Amino acid sequence: MTALSDQLALPCGQVLPNRLMKAALSEGLGTAAGAPDERLERLYSRWGTGGFGLVVTGNVMVDPDHLGEPGNVVIADERHLDDLSRWARTAKDGGARLWMQINHPGRQANPLATRSQPVAPSAIGLGLPGIPAPRALTDAEIVDIVGRFATTARIAERAGFDGVQIHGAHGYLVSQFLSPSANQRDDRWGGDPDRRARFVLEVVRAIRAEVSPSFAVAIKLNSADFQRGGFTEDESRAVVRRLAAERLDLIEISGGSYESPAMMGRPVARSASTVAREAYFLEYAQSVRAAAGSVPLAVTGGFRSRVAMVDAVESGECDVVGLGRPSAVAPGAAGDILHRRTERLHSPSVSLGLPARVSTLPNVKSLEGALDLQWHTDQLHRIGAGADPDPERTPWLTAAAMLKHHGVDAFRSRRGSTAPKDPTLRKFEVERAVGRYLANPAVRALSRLGIRTSFATELETTGRKSGLARTVPVSVAFDDTGAWVISQHGTRSGWAANIGAEPKVRVRQGNRWRTGIAELRPADDVVARARSFAPNPVLAGLTAATFRALQSTPVSVRITFTD
Repeated sequence: MTALSDQLALPCGQVLPNRLMKAALSEGLGTAAGAPDERLERLYSRWGTGGFGLVVTGNVMVDPDHLGEPGNVVIADERHLDDLSRWARTAKDGGARLWMQINHPGRQANPLATRSQPVAPSAIGLGLPGIPAPRALTDAEIVDIVGRFATTARIAERAGFDGVQIHGAHGYLVSQFLSPSANQRDDRWGGDPDRRARFVLEVVRAIRAEVSPSFAVAIKLNSADFQRGGFTEDESRAVVRRLAAERLDLIEISGGSYESPAMMGRPVARSASTVAREAYFLEYAQSVRAAAGSVPLAVTGGFRSRVAMVDAVESGECDVVGLGRPSAVAPGAAGDILHRRTERLHSPSVSLGLPARVSTLPNVKSLEGALDLQWHTDQLHRIGAGADPDPERTPWLTAAAMLKHHGVDAFRSRRGSTAPKDPTLRKFEVERAVGRYLANPAVRALSRLGIRTSFATELETTGRKSGLARTVPVSVAFDDTGAWVISQHGTRSGWAANIGAEPKVRVRQGNRWRTGIAELRPADDVVARARSFAPNPVLAGLTAATFRALQSTPVSVRITFTD
């Protein structure tokens, strides 16, 4: 009978000292140049001596032009090899194996950490506010990204890491290629399940061709997207079957995306047996065991008690137990479990405890999901700064910090306090804060009082994913056949991205709602257009200066009336 403390021999020849894995948590502790520094070394020193048989890093990006979060470590070449080597050496001093999770965010690129337009298999946007619509990758670009994964893996091996884990879950690029809702290509990279699986298979093969046979290659894979029209469990099993033939060393099972975050236990309905056994994806792991063949399986998500971990491994349903959020508040969680210093790990349910009628609102649920992630990230930053985690930290402190910085500093790069701020991103943050906390409430308050103006009015677009009406205050210049609007940040603005997906809009002119077709006009002279927005010619210069002060990548939008 297999025990948690038993070693695990992997197909590549590596041996894990035990069956507990520190699962990937995105740390946001890279420098302004995308390198690891002493903060990551402090954090991983704690995990490396925490009793884990395997430690997997958080997101390391393969392309500096596309980042998942501020503060990602990025490896595109060997310029940070010495820093990477120190990181690896520090983390491995305690005897754990160390693998690097490597990733490309695709359409989930953070708009304030990524200066380029997001890319994806198809030009289909996320159903999340403020995320720009992506453009579809060309065939040559896809081949280039495959090569970037292989380059990052080669450099990781040279730096002293024991393996890499491809992030193929949670809605990132590999997951996007697998999902029929995100990948609607009809070329060799999409069109049916076999072609949608080509990208991940090519990534695995390219990595294997660049690294030594003893270097571990693993993947984190969704059991399902938990979204209508998305990647299903049947499709996932078929992909696992094909991956098992590619000399993989471990398959970690997860699920969901940031649109439907099943990996955090939200909102998937679970059976009573699953609740009792804690792990979110253990039942799926049972069903995929045959497809995986001799490739070991890891399950992450939900494990808290020693009893549940022991049962999962002894039953053979998984070979490795992954611990994510518990390791943020207890860096020595694995040793505590293995040496029976505790029977249950403490991982708070981070919530503001709002009344049910409020907490079930979609926006509030999204806020609490972000709050949970930020609360645990705060713990990682404490450890990186040389302090101990604070499990008793009230979520209200994190909420207050998020509120204080929301729209200005919430997405500020955490790569280094002395890094220069990109003025374009700074303008976007300031303008969003002005709109959210000053202009938007003012326009809505005037509207409720019956005060109308043609200059400050409302625009209604259709949400890219939700299909629901989205109304935002905007400045509009009307004429006989339509109206002009300026998107001060191009498709960074959620409403402008909505127009790219569905050009039918409504705009309020006085007391009347007009319908029309909206079109982005990048060739239009935005400066001259801004001057035309002034309600009085005397104010034209002031109006243009105001737009110029707040804009970053402006584009004119023409609305042609159809009513």
